[in-house]
Amino acid sequence: MNLRHREVHLFFNALTFFTRVPAPDWVEFSSEHLNRASRYFSWIGLLVGAAAALIYLLAAEFFPAPIAILLSMLASIWLTGGFHEDGLADVCDGFGGGWEKKQILTIMKDSRLGTYGALGLCFALFIKFQTLSFTEQIVPALLLAHTLSRFAALTLIYSDDYVREDIDSKAKPLANRMSRKELMIAGIPVLICLIPLGPKVWLVIVPVWLMRNWLSQFFRRWIGGYTGDCLGATQQLCELVVYLYFCLPFVLLA
Repeated sequence: MNLRHREVHLFFNALTFFTRVPAPDWVEFSSEHLNRASRYFSWIGLLVGAAAALIYLLAAEFFPAPIAILLSMLASIWLTGGFHEDGLADVCDGFGGGWEKKQILTIMKDSRLGTYGALGLCFALFIKFQTLSFTEQIVPALLLAHTLSRFAALTLIYSDDYVREDIDSKAKPLANRMSRKELMIAGIPVLICLIPLGPKVWLVIVPVWLMRNWLSQFFRRWIGGYTGDCLGATQQLCELVVYLYFCLPFVLLA
């Protein structure tokens, strides 16, 4: 199998893992492919952001902007199956209700939604809606937020340790350390989104990186590394940071 052919299989392994989009019948699925497919995490984010932006543009032709934004949010959640939102809720429950590593990991693994998870999820969705309602650059914000936030989460795989030991974890296949080349491949869609937007928007990398680093240190301090839920929470919180950045006065006036 040549490299190009292998990369196509890796991409579709990532696509079916992170979204509800089906892959062609000829795609080969394996744990080995999924181990290497994390390099396409941010590429999937670009596709999800593009789908959300498209739904917004289509809905805005027929409905008021707030309804178009809600439909766009709904489309992205449906497309991903709420994969990362679930991670955020589990992290809120785990770290909100747990006091030591074993207890935190046990709570996060529980499929039931607790008070902390419900509050975290509701506030996250509300902030998304409000921030998107305040910016006139909705399409660039959606594209960049979905892409950059997934890249930020992906860097935890590159730098931190995976701490869950059970084989049933949904992120276990992606827990292998990434190479620098794989990380560079994952960073390309971020550049695709950033380059057309100009220097004022490029600065969004700073608050996103600060959020990513704070979460990394927080996870290390409490559980010694990351889990799949931690990756989902990192993606969601970094996505919120991008939307908040687009609401800053100097960006709104750009």
